[in-house]
Amino acid sequence: MASPAASSVLFLVLAAFAAGASAATFTVTNNCGFTVWPAATPVGGGRQLDPHQTWTFDVPAGTSSGRVWGRTGCSFNGGRGSCQTGDCGGALSCTLSGQPPLTLAEFTIGGAQDFYDISVIDRFNIGMAFSCSTGVGLVCRDSSCPDAYHQPNEMKTHACNGNSNYQVTFCP
Repeated sequence: MASPAASSVLFLVLAAFAAGASAATFTVTNNCGFTVWPAATPVGGGRQLDPHQTWTFDVPAGTSSGRVWGRTGCSFNGGRGSCQTGDCGGALSCTLSGQPPLTLAEFTIGGAQDFYDISVIDRFNIGMAFSCSTGVGLVCRDSSCPDAYHQPNEMKTHACNGNSNYQVTFCP
């Protein structure tokens, strides 16, 4: 049987490893004067955010092709409903990507390095700022946004240190 000191050291090592593998925390804030229904895939998420509310969720390491977007003009009864923009098959908690128009915060959470961008390839529906704790802040207030992808072949992806935290803000 291991000594209490050895067990404590083992626990601390395992806790440190688990914390390092947690990858990223996303904080989504609604700065709009109206309700936004943010969604996130592939982490399976969505909820109502009234003005000035936030939603925080974790994204595991190894998540690729992740997306966060704001849905507008939504009405839900339980877990089913519809949105005027960004609707994801009528679900409150999205497992599918939203329907255009939708401004997208896109990300890949890797190991030593993450990648992120804003896209308006699927058209623009709501202003957005997207940043990581160690990278460039991106801001997109309208459809002509210079920080966003407008065509698939543009080079507007940014790198961020792995295990960074992210901030998505609607109506920056």
